[in-house]
Amino acid sequence: MKSRAIATLGASALVLTSSLVGGALMTGTTAFAGGPSESAKAQAAAADAAEARKALVDGKAVTAVGFAEAAVQAAPQNQSYRALLGQAYLLSGRFASARDAFGDALALSPNDGRSALSFALAQVANGDWTGARQTLDSHAETIAVADRGLAIALAGDPASAVELLTPAAHAPGADAKTRQNLALSLALAGRWQEARSVAAVDLAPNELDKRMVDWAIFARPAGAADQVASLLKVIPVQDGGQPVALALNARVAAQPVAVAKAEPAPVETPVEVAAAPVTEAPRPGIVFGPRQEVVQALPAAPVKPVRVAAKPAVAKPMVVAKLAAKPAKVMAVAATVPAAPVAQPVKGKFFLQLGAFESAGVAQDGWKRAVRRFPAFAGQAPSGMNFKTAAGNFYRLSVGGFSRADAVSLCQSYRSHGGMCFVREGAGDQNASWVATAKSAPKQLASR
Repeated sequence: MKSRAIATLGASALVLTSSLVGGALMTGTTAFAGGPSESAKAQAAAADAAEARKALVDGKAVTAVGFAEAAVQAAPQNQSYRALLGQAYLLSGRFASARDAFGDALALSPNDGRSALSFALAQVANGDWTGARQTLDSHAETIAVADRGLAIALAGDPASAVELLTPAAHAPGADAKTRQNLALSLALAGRWQEARSVAAVDLAPNELDKRMVDWAIFARPAGAADQVASLLKVIPVQDGGQPVALALNARVAAQPVAVAKAEPAPVETPVEVAAAPVTEAPRPGIVFGPRQEVVQALPAAPVKPVRVAAKPAVAKPMVVAKLAAKPAKVMAVAATVPAAPVAQPVKGKFFLQLGAFESAGVAQDGWKRAVRRFPAFAGQAPSGMNFKTAAGNFYRLSVGGFSRADAVSLCQSYRSHGGMCFVREGAGDQNASWVATAKSAPKQLASR
């Protein structure tokens, strides 16, 4: 059962997408009533809708937009065509147009939970988190709990999402999708240890670390549309909204919309944006649920003073010979003297995972960057371990051997400096390969 769930979930736990397209991809025949001209128009609309559905099945969302727009133009009061158009917009990264199309679809059929869920996602992608939560609340009876819970988390309220999904995930017959959506909501709420435990129910051990790394990136969006775009595996594009002529009850019927059958008209062709996908207002910070950990400051341990000769000098060969003939006082001097004391956390079994890299060499560069960002790491020995996932081989970088409280405190401090980490229990961690081969023996200097 577990292996089947893993195959279904694939490399990512963002499993809401299956709810968006399925209902709109049905095929079949339709009976038409009315005069010859109305019947011909209805048949043309049905043919365009069928082509749009086929294009979506083939992964050609941009092509589907043209056919769906033609269907809506021919039959503007058909709710299913408007929902189909909204899905085509959504899966082509045109989130403003998707919001408009799904809004019209809901106006025609207020009890359509599938369109309500998609409308809420489009609102999130456009930065309207308050509106998205209102949509999800008002359609709570028609949206599946698993989908509504994750959508609430994406709308900026992961604490409420966890409260909703927890009983659903523990109910008899709960599926992997519900558990994974709960785990992701826990991660968005900052409850990483619990997220890892829930995710582990349906994942093989070698997949779990990769999933946590994916979620750590997902939890830090740069723009309003980033998480929805990642969820749907699309690229957000510049979008001015649905054409006015296609709006519900639009009074511009005399001006037909130019719609291409194979590709959208040039005016509507989306332009991919790489650096800044969305120009809306910055997304507010995630509202984290209350933590259970007791966070305490890392205790500072005094550093033993090192005695250094007042006037060190380079000994000439003859001087060295003379010194060798007499008893000499020798003292060990460290190669470098730290500029400031390094806090020594209490020993324990918890680790901060800092990332998963392609190789030990890349991980070593990552460790150097982490130390530059957060000098407190300079006194710690990094840990590393090779592991395999379906995506390939990785080298896991961590630092630890701390108590839980110290690990949480240290991770929070590192994240406040712009770093990324999460706390986990030890899993066979050992010194990183470059630490094991480093020469750390103290130098011996002679004194007169």
